[in-house]
Amino acid sequence: MSEPGVVRRRRSGVEVERLVSEYEASGLTREAFCVDRGLSVAALDKYRRRIHGKRQSRGRSFVPVEVVPAIAQDVDGIGGCDGALVVELRSGRRIEVRRGFDAGTLERLLAVLDRV
Repeated sequence: MSEPGVVRRRRSGVEVERLVSEYEASGLTREAFCVDRGLSVAALDKYRRRIHGKRQSRGRSFVPVEVVPAIAQDVDGIGGCDGALVVELRSGRRIEVRRGFDAGTLERLLAVLDRV
């Protein structure tokens, strides 16, 4: 059933992927993101299930993650590794993100890596 005066439109797959990607990169709560975009939380949740379901159906699965306490030095040996997020793959490849990073650049990097 539809509410009187509410116009609902069907979003394309590209729009859905973009919305989910923007939400996940935004750092906002679901509610704040939805208010900003004029979207219901239920719709965002449905889109996220659709996208993450697709990703899992491509043969991808969760991998074990080790969370380690922060150390006093960063990778350059300089003290004060403040707010760093480091993802290190078994292959030895490493992605390091520090406070103040450009979220758009990280999002584009992840999209490229997701296609590999």
